[in-house]
Amino acid sequence: MPLTVLVVDDALVDRQHLEGILTGAGHRVLIAESGEQGVARARKDRPDLILMDVNMPDLDGFAATRRLKADPDTRDIPVVFVTGKNQKADLAWGRMLGARGYIGKPYAAGDILAALAA
Repeated sequence: MPLTVLVVDDALVDRQHLEGILTGAGHRVLIAESGEQGVARARKDRPDLILMDVNMPDLDGFAATRRLKADPDTRDIPVVFVTGKNQKADLAWGRMLGARGYIGKPYAAGDILAALAA
């Protein structure tokens, strides 16, 4: 079943790569270039899942996820972090924030598609 997936990443190359993987698998993709945009877009469009980078200017992925999980309108949207910030402490923090998954960069297309099915 096709999903609507919000990709939140400040790097154009990463956004394009994720979009290619997702659209190639038949999913609808929404894009946000920052944590602030991601929070606003999630509130407006209510995606089925959010793929969230951590290192972003203005509002990092951890802070954006904290806002989403605190909002009754967005708290149930699953968040999967897709990031180069993948130390054990980062993974633990992501779980504490309520993330459904954590994918380190670099990743394979199968990693992304498996996160959608989880």
